[in-house]
Amino acid sequence: MAQTATHHAINYVELTVTDIVRAKLFYSAAFGWLFTDYGPTYAGIQGINEGDPEMGGLLLADRPRGHGGPFVILYSHDLNASADAIRDAGGTVTSGPYEFPGGRRLHFNDPDGNELGVWSEV
Repeated sequence: MAQTATHHAINYVELTVTDIVRAKLFYSAAFGWLFTDYGPTYAGIQGINEGDPEMGGLLLADRPRGHGGPFVILYSHDLNASADAIRDAGGTVTSGPYEFPGGRRLHFNDPDGNELGVWSEV
């Protein structure tokens, strides 16, 4: 199934990780993501439904990219449940949930220290 890309829209997000197996386990447990393995150093992020277009990847490296990279924000229908899933999967909620114009949001670190956010309308 071919995906049509939208001009100037976010199309792909790549996270640098130090343990690709651990990262896949974390994102599967916390958010239900599925992966396609492209060898021992890369896994494509398929999304949460079989057949979803690839939206990003996990790149194995000696260390994460560090601070200053892009900030990825996910959407959730239940922010409190997402916070619990992040903690249960081995991540750390670093801020929130807090209110902002448009809803509520939290920030978290995955086991490799990548910082991401999750927001909800309620």
